[in-house]
Amino acid sequence: MSGGFDWKPVEFRVRVEQRDDGATLIEPTRQLGDFPLRVTDRLGYWAEQAPDRIFVAQRDGSGSWQTLTYRETLGRVRNIAAALALRQRSGRLSPDRPIAILSGNSVEHLLLALAAMHVGVPYTPVSTAYAQATSDFNKLRYVFQLLTPGMVAAFGSPAFDAAIRQTVTADMELVTDLAGLAGETDQSALEATHREVNADTIAKFLLTSGSTGNPKAVITTHRMLCSNQVMLHQALPFMREEPPVLVDWLPWNHTFGGSHNVNLVLFNGGSLYIDNGRPMPGSFEQTLRNLRDISPTVYFNVPKGFELLVVALAQVAELRQRFFQRLRACFFAGAGLSQPTWDALNALAQQECGSDMPVITGLGATETAPSVCFTRPGTRLAGAIGLPAIGNVVKLAPVEGKLEMRVKGPNVTPGYWRQPETTAAAFDEEGYYRLGDAVRWMDAQDIGKGLMFDGRIAEDFKLSSGTWVSVGPLRAKLLSALAPYAQDVVIAGLNRDELGILIFPDWRASAGFLGVDAASPREKWPLERLQSEIRQQLQLHNSAHPHGSTIIRRALLMLEPPSLDRGEITDKGSINQRMVLGCRAEQVTRLFEAVPDSAVIVA
Repeated sequence: MSGGFDWKPVEFRVRVEQRDDGATLIEPTRQLGDFPLRVTDRLGYWAEQAPDRIFVAQRDGSGSWQTLTYRETLGRVRNIAAALALRQRSGRLSPDRPIAILSGNSVEHLLLALAAMHVGVPYTPVSTAYAQATSDFNKLRYVFQLLTPGMVAAFGSPAFDAAIRQTVTADMELVTDLAGLAGETDQSALEATHREVNADTIAKFLLTSGSTGNPKAVITTHRMLCSNQVMLHQALPFMREEPPVLVDWLPWNHTFGGSHNVNLVLFNGGSLYIDNGRPMPGSFEQTLRNLRDISPTVYFNVPKGFELLVVALAQVAELRQRFFQRLRACFFAGAGLSQPTWDALNALAQQECGSDMPVITGLGATETAPSVCFTRPGTRLAGAIGLPAIGNVVKLAPVEGKLEMRVKGPNVTPGYWRQPETTAAAFDEEGYYRLGDAVRWMDAQDIGKGLMFDGRIAEDFKLSSGTWVSVGPLRAKLLSALAPYAQDVVIAGLNRDELGILIFPDWRASAGFLGVDAASPREKWPLERLQSEIRQQLQLHNSAHPHGSTIIRRALLMLEPPSLDRGEITDKGSINQRMVLGCRAEQVTRLFEAVPDSAVIVA
């Protein structure tokens, strides 16, 4: 047996107030503990307490792990920060002229980000999709117009050359190598500039996904980041019992990877192994290679990553042993984990360790840095989000027949950069931030069980009959019903008489069912057999959920995968329902034709 799921979670206790206006207030009974003034205070602390411990590691071109200790990291950060402080004093860098980082996760990216926070220069990690050669660069141009960066950094890849030529202007300093910055040894302005940084100093601007238009720049302060890490400490104290070890790919331009996971390592004196894999065919093999090398103590991924992982763990005993060797918990976010995947992960943990895997999730947002709620490890139900973290006050407000979650706390953004009207609309009349997520009690008679996710209010829609369709919960039911053949589904039917779905197949699982080579051209597959199987599973779903808001009458297989460039899928691998429906309007029309063609599955 391996693993060590022997930690005791803190009991969540909350006060609940039912108000006359129909709203419900939920507030933890415990007080939030003290938190550091600045993010990089923890780097200095661990450079003294554990100077030779690995802080960050990444494979080099030869495949070997290149590492930096806490002492080495602090030294390099201070040298880079000194160069930034000189530019700050001269007005070349400021909140009005921040740093834009085009590259993905890397040691150089992390060093520059820490150096910027050390002296109070905001930075923005930009999605690599905005700056790749296949893009038209319109979103990148918009981001530069919104932020007016004084410095643009792009490390180690010619893939950014076209974006640089077309978008970087003469007033933006271009940095492609940190050696130039680190070589500026004048540190006369460093300490004075560092002392000016406080809890309300902007640490970074994080860009929203832009799924409904151009991205917004979320103001993210040191107070937000530091307080949220203390919330995490108090909810999950095992994080402090031993330094966490992460093998993590989650992109730093998202709050889950960049605010939650990086700071989790930094605040707890842990080690971050940057994973260059992704949860997609041809790239996930890199993740598996890294997990064979490094046994994590806590593992983070999006649901698609866990779906691929449980298949690999079931097949390879050595990988399974390495993965569970030091593991204390798994954590997912970005979308709901399907119940079959959750059950499979527990079965593997039982096989290897003799007990269920503590699987933790919650609910949060870029604007909340990111965590609002956490589940307890005993929770085994997909869709559960738990109760508010200590320090947050949650309001459940009636909206369109649902309860929208709203929140106040030190981790909540002051707003969107240079967008006062958008900022005002994001908060209600009492100053609560509107998350846009609907929730419900798991058990209204036992609030200790916590809350359940009940869909995105903006994604829900009405049929022509006036019946509301709750997209999030229905999608979770369909993924369970269509397992293992559906990788994802998108629900259509706005103002129509009935519901239909676009299905993105799991080609690997489908190939096994059909007895074909997964790499063979799709036109050579006997897809009619897959269509027949899906029809039967949809009919079983319809029998179990015989309501107008849940019955699926039609389905269409998507032979082309969701596109990252078009925004159909996010950097984290989660589906963007709105963008898929917009980009595939022709297929949606085809789905609902009065006389469907042979490719449309009619249930």
